[in-house]
Amino acid sequence: MGVRALVVVIAVILTMLTAAGRDAWAGVPSEQLRTQIERAVKVLEDPSLATESRTVERRATIRRIANDIFDFSETTRRSLGPHWQARTREEREEITRLFADLLERSYIGKIEMYSGEKIQFLGDTIEGDQAIVRTRLVTKQSGEIPVDYRMHRVAGDRWLTYDVSIEGVSLIANYRAQFNKIIQTAGYKALVQKLAAKEQEGLQADRDLPIKRASQANSGR
Repeated sequence: MGVRALVVVIAVILTMLTAAGRDAWAGVPSEQLRTQIERAVKVLEDPSLATESRTVERRATIRRIANDIFDFSETTRRSLGPHWQARTREEREEITRLFADLLERSYIGKIEMYSGEKIQFLGDTIEGDQAIVRTRLVTKQSGEIPVDYRMHRVAGDRWLTYDVSIEGVSLIANYRAQFNKIIQTAGYKALVQKLAAKEQEGLQADRDLPIKRASQANSGR
């Protein structure tokens, strides 16, 4: 599965599902993940946020939920692999912010496609501060897709996701291969420039949104 396809599937999982029933047993990581997913579904199903005039507000709300699901710093650290150690604190903060923006925008752009897909929580395995939450995404098109969320305890009883494996394919493994290739062939700065360019594309799309909305309104007259 390519990186783009993997991100799209994660988008579906995190924002386009309805929890399918309660489990006979589930640990704290499963329950916290389920709670955040249900929050996202409520946003998507809220008719007051469905209008085009509230697109920015809706996406900002989904972005806040994403930050309650993901530990983007850990995802970035693991995706960079050995290249993380050589980075300064400022460089780590910069690339974490850019990578988080990329991941968030990758699935926020898909939220309007919500059509009631279901996810089954199959339980979790907890070892110390690490956990794997096993789920199964049920879709009409693709049948049942196994999805594992790798989570870790960050403070007290709070758990955050740092990796997602879909049919055995890891988000981190995909990006680590991509990042490593760019760094080895063009250098670390080239990677930062690519991520920064993606961020600018997203910001420009945000700025163009009111213009696009006005144009659509005028064409409908």
